[in-house]
Amino acid sequence: MLSHAELWTAIDALAKRFDMSPSAMAKLAGLDPTAFNRSKRGDADTRPRWPSTESLAKVLEATGVGFSEFAALTETSGLGGPGRRAGVPLIGLARAGTPGMFDEAGAPRGTGWEEVELPGPREEGLYALEVEGDALAPVYRDGDRLLVSPTAEPRRGDRVVVMTTDGEVLIREMGRLTARTIELTSVLRDGDDRVLDRMAVAWAACIQWVSQ
Repeated sequence: MLSHAELWTAIDALAKRFDMSPSAMAKLAGLDPTAFNRSKRGDADTRPRWPSTESLAKVLEATGVGFSEFAALTETSGLGGPGRRAGVPLIGLARAGTPGMFDEAGAPRGTGWEEVELPGPREEGLYALEVEGDALAPVYRDGDRLLVSPTAEPRRGDRVVVMTTDGEVLIREMGRLTARTIELTSVLRDGDDRVLDRMAVAWAACIQWVSQ
């Protein structure tokens, strides 16, 4: 069970992880900006104040962090400690179609990749694509970062990144799959759907999380 001090340590560490103050994180989660102020936590001379389970749930949802990972932050300052995430490769969506950026399985390779620390699920091979421009708005806006898994098997209804053999990068929703074709539905209401021959698809990777 987490103690009062450990719980607040984890909240501070979570805010530091995303380069935010506790007030900014509270606002991000739709809470009163003063919800996590130190003056409201209590001290040796006052009754300790605990954050509500509702406020904690909203913060974890807003940051994409699971409770077990949040609990691990009780032992770290949030920067450089054992609870810190490793970075993931990051590249702009417009450059993703440049030859040599991915291997045959859709994993990052080559030069031009930066590194970024993002919340959300973490597994081997994850990378991030940064949306540039408004072509995918309002679903994905300029500056949004898509956390992509090249190892998760895409299923119908999943949002995916698809690379064609011609080097075209598509952000779509996986539709009906047949032995010969793959249907891709636009994420935009007025966007264009596509039906591709399976031989024309180099790889498809699941979008696991979006930083918005």
